[in-house]
Amino acid sequence: MPIDKVGVVGCGLMGSGIAQVVAQAGCHVVVREVSDELVAKGLKSIEKNLQRLVEKGSLTEAQRDQTRGRLRGTTSLDELRDTDLVIEAIIEQLPAKKELFAALDKLCPKATIFASNTSSISITEMATATQRPDRFLGLHFFNPVPVMKLVEVIRTITTDPKVFEEIVGFAERLGKTPVRTSDRTGFIVNRLLVPYLLDAIRALEEGVGSIEDIDKSMKLGCGHPMGPLTLLDFVGLDTTYYIANVMFDEFREPRFAPPPLLKRMVLAGWNGRKAGRGFYDYTDPQNPRPMQLK
Repeated sequence: MPIDKVGVVGCGLMGSGIAQVVAQAGCHVVVREVSDELVAKGLKSIEKNLQRLVEKGSLTEAQRDQTRGRLRGTTSLDELRDTDLVIEAIIEQLPAKKELFAALDKLCPKATIFASNTSSISITEMATATQRPDRFLGLHFFNPVPVMKLVEVIRTITTDPKVFEEIVGFAERLGKTPVRTSDRTGFIVNRLLVPYLLDAIRALEEGVGSIEDIDKSMKLGCGHPMGPLTLLDFVGLDTTYYIANVMFDEFREPRFAPPPLLKRMVLAGWNGRKAGRGFYDYTDPQNPRPMQLK
């Protein structure tokens, strides 16, 4: 039977986006958060996104209403007990994820597939918290989920090949472009992207160029939509620092080691756009200005 009932755990930036695209694709979605306030905030974000699509002509009012009707929020994990697939999109901390999956494993039927939206944590290690390693895999969406087409589908050495292909097909149903990859820290995108971003910081540290010139060089010289330092601010310096540390612990290669400047900026709370400052000052978000970091 095709996947019809989907549980999404976490209704933040990623979770709400995942819940939205799954509901738009025709599935019934239960999205769970830890408080009523967070549920309401996530559903409000989805409502705004759907309305924006209507205003752009990408979605009819009838389609918007149908999508709404397939979505509901809850604070109870028990509401996910009859789902065909559960996608986890909570805090990027292994203990929290393992605790969640252990609880879900006791609740959900043995046929339910578990997927994590993690960008860096070992899928295999999460699966050890359950009795269904053959029905456990990674499903890594990109931000903003309703816009970004790519989904990394991550197979562990214990994932059933039929389950893996079923989820590849599910990603296609969502209108996404799935890529198949294995459970190696960073998968495909971050394995290639993170060293590039860290090298941009090292280039700045070494005086190769200014913040603006490094960004301008990669935009105009390589056709990138934004420079690496702007991208770091967008992703979040704390997020990049965390992923880099996970990758360095896994591979022990210098290219994955966070540069000293990145560590100091994170310690200072300069985590990028969301914090108001990173490599750029976002006091005026429409006109970010490069920071003085020396």
